[in-house]
Amino acid sequence: MSAPELVLSGNIWSPSGFKPGRLALREGRIAGVDFGETAAPVDFDFGPALITPGLIDLQLNGGLGLDFTVQPESVEVVAEALPRWGVTAFLPTFITAPLETYHQALSYLRRRQPTRPGAHVIGGHLEGPYLNPAFKGAHDPNFIREPSFGELHQLLAYGTLKFFTLAPEEPGSLELIRLAIENDVVVATGHSGATYEQGLAAFQTGAACATHLFNAMPPLHHRQPGLVGAVLDSPEVTANLIVDGIHLHPAIVRLIYRLKGWQRVVLVTDAMAGLGMAPGRYDLAGQAVIVDENSARLADSGTLAGSILTLNDALKNMVEFTGCPPHEAVNMATLNPARLLGLEDRKGRLEKDFDADIAVFGPDFEPLLTIIGGNVVFKKN
Repeated sequence: MSAPELVLSGNIWSPSGFKPGRLALREGRIAGVDFGETAAPVDFDFGPALITPGLIDLQLNGGLGLDFTVQPESVEVVAEALPRWGVTAFLPTFITAPLETYHQALSYLRRRQPTRPGAHVIGGHLEGPYLNPAFKGAHDPNFIREPSFGELHQLLAYGTLKFFTLAPEEPGSLELIRLAIENDVVVATGHSGATYEQGLAAFQTGAACATHLFNAMPPLHHRQPGLVGAVLDSPEVTANLIVDGIHLHPAIVRLIYRLKGWQRVVLVTDAMAGLGMAPGRYDLAGQAVIVDENSARLADSGTLAGSILTLNDALKNMVEFTGCPPHEAVNMATLNPARLLGLEDRKGRLEKDFDADIAVFGPDFEPLLTIIGGNVVFKKN
């Protein structure tokens, strides 16, 4: 679908703050950004509303009652819905499952031909199966495996794996990190009991970030800092956070922000099938999950099983918990994930020739409008 020429006015994002201005879009790209008051005609005048790059979610397990691991084709339905929360790109996440499930998922991503407008599917995120069983979280321990160079090599052959979470202390994990990054895959540490030294070894090998920091790993200890300590003590390493007020206490979010700054924090949702749905019983990779008004937990143990957080609410919470300026929170869901994925030359910024993926937010990050590829795909009534 060809994109029309559009001009928006409002408070325009920049890496250093929001400023009044105009944003012009043409042929699916940003044609220009002009800051300052102007009387020139516009198609959408948003007044004091925030005009930002489209949000990018690096960890999404499903939504609308659908689970990606069990039904990889459900990616299409969720992609169509995500713009209602300002999300314009995401990584469908496939958690620990039989190896064949990963082949099916990555194969589907390679052959998919989307027919409906929706958020871009950047590639797949495999969260598992090479995890530490002692820190499995909501992952099924029956399918956790020892790291295998050969297995990963086969999965990489699809060309759709873009993000990979593993436990760096497991035998052979460093070799898998090297193999993944040689194939332009971002590696994250997670579901891990790694020592501080093992964490540092993973980051020195090329792992770039930590999946849902503090969750599914030992807490920070003053004599055994562990993986959490290695992340917080490594200036170049990014902390991926679920800022829903449940996975992390607001005080911990504040501490991470003070240590890492906005530059090394990425906001993710880790949302599952209950996203956008009423409380009830849903699935996560075949396991029963009870969803209430605020959280998702395994039915048999009460263990947190992803979230029902939306990414725009993560922005709102980040500002409330830390007092950071709104543009810094936005950077954590736009600029930073684009940088991690190697897309910083076309996504995550409002600059000339960048993709025309735009979100507009009112007070408390209420979504007002979402544009993908220059086309309006969501507009609040």
